[in-house]
Amino acid sequence: MKKSFVLSLLAVAALVAAVYAAKPGFGQLYYNGHIVRTVVPPSASPQEGRDALYAIMNGVSDQLAVVAVAPGARGYHGGQWAFHSVMWNTTPRLLTSAAEVQAAASSGDVTITRVPENDFKCPVQP
Repeated sequence: MKKSFVLSLLAVAALVAAVYAAKPGFGQLYYNGHIVRTVVPPSASPQEGRDALYAIMNGVSDQLAVVAVAPGARGYHGGQWAFHSVMWNTTPRLLTSAAEVQAAASSGDVTITRVPENDFKCPVQP
């Protein structure tokens, strides 16, 4: 249990670092093969996420978090992210869409773990 909690904290720290790696005041995520920006600091919203966000914890050096929806997409709820930790079980490669994350999971290349205590709000810039 303690190890799980520590891993969850590390996951949140890695996600925040990934979101803000681009430049001060803005963050970046992958959506359908493209980089999208965030425009506000994330705020905790445990157990309230509605849209999938995949934080690839042990990915390649230029890996960003991957989101399943963005403004203009059906089902986008304004950045109410349901946090999923993604761990590679094999040699990592760049993942840039939710479909790629799901395909990697289906083939056993990654393990996806839903972590609702890490849910947060952070809108994506259209």
